[in-house]
Amino acid sequence: MSKQEGEEETILSQDGSILFPRLDNFDSRDDAVYEELQKPDGEMKSTLPLDEDLPGMGQYYCLHCDRYFANVTVRDEHFKTKRHRKRVKQMMGPAPHTQLDADLAAGMGAPDNGPKLMSM
Repeated sequence: MSKQEGEEETILSQDGSILFPRLDNFDSRDDAVYEELQKPDGEMKSTLPLDEDLPGMGQYYCLHCDRYFANVTVRDEHFKTKRHRKRVKQMMGPAPHTQLDADLAAGMGAPDNGPKLMSM
């Protein structure tokens, strides 16, 4: 049976649990992360609220990548990765595209008919 277009491949791990493809789509929340970094208090806060649903009780967070980590060692290793460095560089550059940019590019923005040539 071949894989149809749009179907995701299901992978079983050695213990029989189902593994889903990893989502590497950071672009979906770029604008929110960029806005958070532009705030004056955009750097990481020293104490984060405890949340038992997040890895590491929500205490080890990377603001640029919008990810939580299990402990400080894993987070510090993440800070050394190429993926994190590229993300920091991307967030320090120009603002990411917004829905307004997409609408204007598609011609769905406010019409610009130019100045009136003759008044009647």
